[in-house]
Amino acid sequence: MTTHIRHGIGNLRPYIHGPLSLIEFITQVFNAIELERHVFGSESCHVELNIDGSVLVIEAGQLPEGAEGWLNSLYIYVPDVNATYQTAIKLGAESIAEPEDKPYQERQAAFKDLGGNTWWISTYFGSENP
Repeated sequence: MTTHIRHGIGNLRPYIHGPLSLIEFITQVFNAIELERHVFGSESCHVELNIDGSVLVIEAGQLPEGAEGWLNSLYIYVPDVNATYQTAIKLGAESIAEPEDKPYQERQAAFKDLGGNTWWISTYFGSENP
């Protein structure tokens, strides 16, 4: 375990913002495991999620006075693009690109989550990594 990194994994972490409902959305879409949660009143919290060995940090709900929300674009590999995409859409995501095979040996799709962040999801189907 690496001692200078929280939870010992993921020295580079996406840090996103969105409504409180974003936490459950991400947990369901990506089968995320909650590592940590800090609740600040009834309107905000800080959550760290493990998604297949990567850590995602979410500031959810109301931000501190003077802070503004931010949007991100994330690229994540998933075992099944079609299933992940359908789950996201069913849970209220906005479609950007339906699943399709790309010339670089990946099946890819994209959606906006409940906070407006863009997720590019992909499954590599090539026979070996370049």
